[in-house]
Amino acid sequence: MSLGRFMLVLHSHMPYVLSHGKSPHGTDWLFESAAECYLPLLDALDRLRAQGISPRWTINVTPVLAEQLDDPSFTAGFEEYCQEKIDYAKGDQERFQASGDLRMEGLAAMWQRLYTRSLVQFKHKWERSINGAWKQFQDDGLVELITCGATHGYFPLLATDQNVSAQVRLGVESHTQRFGTKPRGIWLPECAYRPAYDWKPPTDDEPARPRRAVDDILLENGLEYFFVDSHMIRGGEPLGTYWQKFPQLAELFARTRHLFTPPTEFRSEYEHYALPSGLTIFARDPETTVKVWSGDVGYPGDEHYLEFHKQLYPGRLRYWRISQNKQDLGAKQPYDPWIAYDNVHNHSKDLVQLVKATLARYRGQSGREGTLVAMYDTELFGHWWWEGPEFLYELALAMSRDGSVDMCSGGDVVDQDPARHVIHLPEGSWGEGGYHSVWLNDDNFWTWKKLYPAERRLVKMCSTMAGGPADEILKQCARELVLAEASDWQFLISTWSARDYSEARFEDHIERFEKLSLLAQSVHRGGVLTEEEQAFLIDCQQKDAPFPDIDLALWKQGAEPALGGVPTT
Repeated sequence: MSLGRFMLVLHSHMPYVLSHGKSPHGTDWLFESAAECYLPLLDALDRLRAQGISPRWTINVTPVLAEQLDDPSFTAGFEEYCQEKIDYAKGDQERFQASGDLRMEGLAAMWQRLYTRSLVQFKHKWERSINGAWKQFQDDGLVELITCGATHGYFPLLATDQNVSAQVRLGVESHTQRFGTKPRGIWLPECAYRPAYDWKPPTDDEPARPRRAVDDILLENGLEYFFVDSHMIRGGEPLGTYWQKFPQLAELFARTRHLFTPPTEFRSEYEHYALPSGLTIFARDPETTVKVWSGDVGYPGDEHYLEFHKQLYPGRLRYWRISQNKQDLGAKQPYDPWIAYDNVHNHSKDLVQLVKATLARYRGQSGREGTLVAMYDTELFGHWWWEGPEFLYELALAMSRDGSVDMCSGGDVVDQDPARHVIHLPEGSWGEGGYHSVWLNDDNFWTWKKLYPAERRLVKMCSTMAGGPADEILKQCARELVLAEASDWQFLISTWSARDYSEARFEDHIERFEKLSLLAQSVHRGGVLTEEEQAFLIDCQQKDAPFPDIDLALWKQGAEPALGGVPTT
């Protein structure tokens, strides 16, 4: 008898950081994720397939990440990156050998082998296509691939319904073209949701206007389910107080408060629910989240795992374990992969027991099978937690051998066990406080003041100028805008993580949009681009090149949905 279902959901995302040879900083993030996360996870799936095990992971590859992984500049740059790491490892090995440090010499040899294997797998096993490998496992039934907003735009705060719809539809169309099937599910960027109400932009004194619910826009694009944080289904007010202190957030909250009455009935994150629109929602399980995510009290903080923060320059390879004194980098002990991977096995078994106990408890409470949804950023596994991909492999192996929990995807549950209860959702996200404060605050408020006029302008230009002589320029305007809409820029500004870089990338996209929009208007009125203006357009097209088939109809006012479903009025 099954105790219930286990759904692992991985969110694979990277903002647009390709530099096409001009600035290596952001591009290295992409190379690191490919080498440390995506390729090891593909290897884990390959080993599971060889044993006849289908873990049914639900994997989101955001459209903007997929575009970058298919870019020729990524392919060439990644192979160079791996070779550089191999060369650095060889140099470290020679230095450790000369000093007589055999343990460190062995670790350097380990890095040489690991990056050699990554390079060989990338070139020969996966034929230089990480997306093609994901598709292969989708077609073989091991995973279900789902989509996201095209560039991870923060849906509740975007200026118009057309901008939200464009993010969704561009994401769905890009996914369908790349992976061969329409996605059934979507990872809402930052798991952020907004119901329908009279919405007022938080940056100016414009009057409130009716806005559609996010799920209505998802429905008309053929999507069937999405994910939220557990507090969203349990009800109650957002945690924290920042929304009360920041007047723009307080007003947004006040406008939706009357729409949502805290539920009187019992709700559980182990139950999936339907919204009035018909879409299914799943909620994140808090217990497994802490176990797998937390470096303080969870598995990644184990003293024998690889230390993330201490690196040997210039190659930035890591040779030390977390050790007992986590705060003192100087006190770190050499890494021992044998002990670390023994602990991976033990931790995977521990999580299986936790999943079983949690689902058994819910079955006892409700009298039916529940679904435990474990949601994580893919980049946790391998980048932040080096042993993470092996942990997921061991977890799938242990769960398959145990047999008392069914591994499933989001689509599996929708097909096998349609939601039994209809609920309403409040506005919110999975960010700190459960509301929008990470993406709208004193530090990043200025980004919205620049973004909102640009979003409205694109809708107006596409509604009046699309199909005319300025089409080529308008398409690049659209690319620059969706790249500027990425929620990553506000997040990184708020958290002071690569803040200067994030501000520069956002400013660059907005400035290019502004200049291109003026050129588009000039050409629409009969003007001709100068040599300098034509060179600027070509530079933009080469530098910011995702979504080559971008459709300006996505931003037209009153545009009809193209992917099925009936628009909600």
